[in-house]
Amino acid sequence: MERLQKVMAHAGIASRRKAEQMILDGKVKVNGKTVKELGVKVTPSDKIEVEGVQMEKERKVYFLLYKPRGVISAVSDDKNRKVVTDFFPNVEERIYPVGRLDYDTSGLLLLTNDGEFANSLTHPKFEIDKTYVARLKGIPSKEDLQKLERGIKLEDGMTAPAKVKLLSADAKSAKAIVQITIHEGRNRQVRRMFEAIGFPVQKLSREQFAFLTLHSLNAGESRELSPHEVKQLRVLADTGKRR
Repeated sequence: MERLQKVMAHAGIASRRKAEQMILDGKVKVNGKTVKELGVKVTPSDKIEVEGVQMEKERKVYFLLYKPRGVISAVSDDKNRKVVTDFFPNVEERIYPVGRLDYDTSGLLLLTNDGEFANSLTHPKFEIDKTYVARLKGIPSKEDLQKLERGIKLEDGMTAPAKVKLLSADAKSAKAIVQITIHEGRNRQVRRMFEAIGFPVQKLSREQFAFLTLHSLNAGESRELSPHEVKQLRVLADTGKRR
């Protein structure tokens, strides 16, 4: 279930704020009954009318994008920087990113217009694995990486145990490449975790989200998820919810 004004906004009726005003003005009916409160939630089977016209339900769509560095994980930016939805000029649905990747982080990002689906994949309690590859300044020892595997204290609390693997190390340039898998999604978490053990991240990419990878995609390219992939993600989220 989703809030009525959010459903109206996703269907392209109006902005969420304007949709709220339309509800307060008594211009919206749900299943034939006029609604004037903002707390009402609706299901996909509910019949919604706006100013006497039945609202057409927007088709649910699901995309995987290889986000390049230097792109904002948002639908708009007040500084006119490039945003992830700029890579979908021919998509009519009002899609938005599932979670986010930092401006200077590249990699796998999902976009959809399905709010319930997005929430099920981003809420920490659902524990969806996300795998990153980081290029570090300096070469961490096995003991350093074990700190991340056990969980490390950041300013916003302890992290959950991570899976960490040293992929390569170059003693001459004093750089290392490390793979790390986490299921949380705090702001700049991976960067802060490596900084906490004294190895700043120079470059970061998300290579995998659950079972999805960037296979066959170049930076800036995208593809639509298959119905089977969407179903698999729902099952994963539901499994995490029951843990």
